[in-house]
Amino acid sequence: MTDEDAKNREHAEAMKALKAEREALMATKTDDAPGLLLVHTGDGKGKSTAAFGMVARALGWNQKVGIVQYIKGKWITGERQFFKKFPDEVRYEIMGQGFTWDTQDRAKDIEAAEAAWKTSMEMLHDPALDLVLLDELNIALRYDYLDIHRVVADLQARPRDKHVVISGRNAKPELIAIADLVTEMTLVKHPFEQGIKAQRGIDF
Repeated sequence: MTDEDAKNREHAEAMKALKAEREALMATKTDDAPGLLLVHTGDGKGKSTAAFGMVARALGWNQKVGIVQYIKGKWITGERQFFKKFPDEVRYEIMGQGFTWDTQDRAKDIEAAEAAWKTSMEMLHDPALDLVLLDELNIALRYDYLDIHRVVADLQARPRDKHVVISGRNAKPELIAIADLVTEMTLVKHPFEQGIKAQRGIDF
């Protein structure tokens, strides 16, 4: 037996053992799960990107999706351009007044956030929607445009089968505590630090 044959045999045996471990683990899990609450946060790029990827995945399974964009306002993005091609499958609502450093008007930001949360509640309780994305909600919560305790209570009172994805940096501890999945994007390197502005198709 050659060294390569020995390596192949060793690999096959290891994968066989790994498969057995995996099958034993999966036997302890269930498909009968309630709607999940997923939070994408952190300083790194990719929070909304990952969330919109989940929207595309849901559409691939013929599910219907609701999207509420907080903060970003009328800024035209690639995701907005794309998902408007699916008017029967995606309800897409842009509710923000723009980035907080652009608006410079806390009262208007609070008013916009309240209107956005009202729309979010409609989607959370719409039986036609399988997944609801609340994009940049964490920013509205960070600046206390919405009461975190009310938001937590409303999320917990949503229909059992409703999946919800929330994006934005600085997720509140109260939100993290009730989430089923929390992913923190870590910034390692960013082209902006090299003097490069946001790029169409990459950043927006």
